[in-house]
Amino acid sequence: MYSVMIIDDEPWAIKGIKNVFNWEKYGFEITGTFTSVHKAIEFINEECPDLIFTDIRMPEISGLELMRMTKEKELDAEFVVVSGFAEFAYAQEALRYGALDYFLKPIDIDMADPLIEKLALHFSKKKSVRNNLILEALTLPDKSELNRLTPFFDRSSDDYFRVLVIYSNSEKKAYKNLKFFDRKQTLEIDFGSRKTLYILKSDQKSELEHDLDYTVFEGLDIKVIGISSISTNYEHMAKLIKEADLAASHIFLNEEKGMFEYEPRFTLVKPLIDEISAVIQEHKFDEMDYSIERVVDFFRQNHLGMGEVVYLWNQVVSVLVGTYYEELKDMELDFLNYSELKERFENFESLCSFLYDILIYIKQLNGHTVNEGDINAYFSQMVKYIDTHFQSRLYLKDLSAKFYINQVYCCQFFKKNLGKTFSEYVTELRIKKACELLKHTELSIEEVATKVGYFDYYYFNKVFKKQCGITPTKFRKS
Repeated sequence: MYSVMIIDDEPWAIKGIKNVFNWEKYGFEITGTFTSVHKAIEFINEECPDLIFTDIRMPEISGLELMRMTKEKELDAEFVVVSGFAEFAYAQEALRYGALDYFLKPIDIDMADPLIEKLALHFSKKKSVRNNLILEALTLPDKSELNRLTPFFDRSSDDYFRVLVIYSNSEKKAYKNLKFFDRKQTLEIDFGSRKTLYILKSDQKSELEHDLDYTVFEGLDIKVIGISSISTNYEHMAKLIKEADLAASHIFLNEEKGMFEYEPRFTLVKPLIDEISAVIQEHKFDEMDYSIERVVDFFRQNHLGMGEVVYLWNQVVSVLVGTYYEELKDMELDFLNYSELKERFENFESLCSFLYDILIYIKQLNGHTVNEGDINAYFSQMVKYIDTHFQSRLYLKDLSAKFYINQVYCCQFFKKNLGKTFSEYVTELRIKKACELLKHTELSIEEVATKVGYFDYYYFNKVFKKQCGITPTKFRKS
């Protein structure tokens, strides 16, 4: 919610402004009303509201002087000026000081909805730009830019930090109006159309340990909530964000809704990896089926998370490529992080299915023949489909079933015919389209990400930078 304060030396005018707008519908909340400018200034300094409605002519300090004082203190507050004087000079002066709009009082009720819609759009765009800059600054070693963008990380006190990542089932994000933590102690950042990041801070570690109650979120359209560990060092913010996202990625293993805390348990999965490695390296083909089939059950029984999934994938890939390099050199067997795994596979069962197909392929190598003519025809159809549907969620398992090609042969044909993997091909299509949209439209970067098939802005930002060498924000500026 965007906080609003109203200043006017006439109480009836304040009442009129409060009643004429449907504040909550457009994401605004009135947090203070004042007839005294001096008391209003104290409130502004302490609370720094997002939006201030102010009269121009008031005793002692005018609305224009109030705007000037606020700007001099570099407080990030926006103004709408309301006056009983229909003088163009006042409007000019107000707009020159940076007012978003200028209206005569009493405000015409027919003008109320267009005004509040315009303000909501302005704050949405402003928040989007700020989100992008903060997200980029959080990943930089030098935190000076982060300190410039937000006072949240003020180091004058020794605070504890914890991160929440919330995935929603829809774009409405009904949970955003909840006050599950002190607003002044919370930094909210949109990660995507259905994903929100909350950085919580407190000078008491116990507050961050015990105040997070999932019952607060029950009944809301929430898919999953991930919670990081606690740290006193804001230099570790990127690590905390990763932990919270890994915890939220529990949904990749299990569709169960809930709140999950980050808890690394790599030692539990190591014996399973050793077992699979031995089967591969010692060519125990008869045991391959059993080893992979029981992986899903093992992870569920031991309540393992996304960190362990990444560990399993990278270890097994290392053994597979090291043992059967020539046979598997055209497969999509790369070391991947958790975001890349979620982008490539629909869920954990799908990941295990791919590994199973790889092992079956190895097992059947000696006597298996393939009719390449049929596969080529189906593969061409698949590529045409990808070219026109790359904005959608695409998984190799689904495509291989749709076009009657085994996943393993799909990998081989991408490398053989296109010179790149399936993932590389889709990524190039998406980023090429993203560049076009950034150049030729005024869509926000989050909207661009969604349009090209990325529903996680944070991941889109990383992929774009890897492909283009700069962030989407810098690309648009250049």
